[in-house]
Amino acid sequence: MSAAGLCIRPTVAADVPAMASIEALAFTDPWPETSFLELLAHPYSRMATASDESGVVGYCIMLRAADEAEIANIATAPGARRRGIGARLLDDAIAAGATAGVVALFLEVRESNTAARALYASRGFLGVGRRRGYYRHPVEDALLLRRDATAFE
Repeated sequence: MSAAGLCIRPTVAADVPAMASIEALAFTDPWPETSFLELLAHPYSRMATASDESGVVGYCIMLRAADEAEIANIATAPGARRRGIGARLLDDAIAAGATAGVVALFLEVRESNTAARALYASRGFLGVGRRRGYYRHPVEDALLLRRDATAFE
C-alpha cells in the first residue's frame, strides 16, 4: 500500500487524543496526552500530523534549539504501517528544519528497531553515540543519530 491520500499538516488540539492512542500502541513507555498538549503551546516545538480518510494515522514532533533540532517522537498507527507514512513525516520534518536553518538534526532509536534504523539511514542519519539503558520496558540502549544539513547536497 502507498501513502496516497495522505495529508501531512500542523497538529491541532483535536488531534491529540488520536496521537496519544497511537503513542500507547507504538511505545512501551508512552507520553501522556498532557505532554502533547503542552508541546502545542511552545514555539520551539513543531508538531505534524498525518491523516487519511480514516483519521489520524501518524505524527512527528520536532524540538528546535538555535540551529539544531531533535525528532523527539515519530509514530505511525500499527494498522497503517508499511505505507511510507513514517518516511513522509520524517521528510516533512527534515524539510521544515532546513527552512528554519537547522544545521544538525538528532534523534534516538532503539537498537533493535531495524526498520526505523533503515529509514533513518536512508535519510542520511549517522550514528554518533549510544545511551546505555535509555529505554525501559524492556531496558535497551538507544542509538543517537545525527543528520547534518549537508546530507544529500
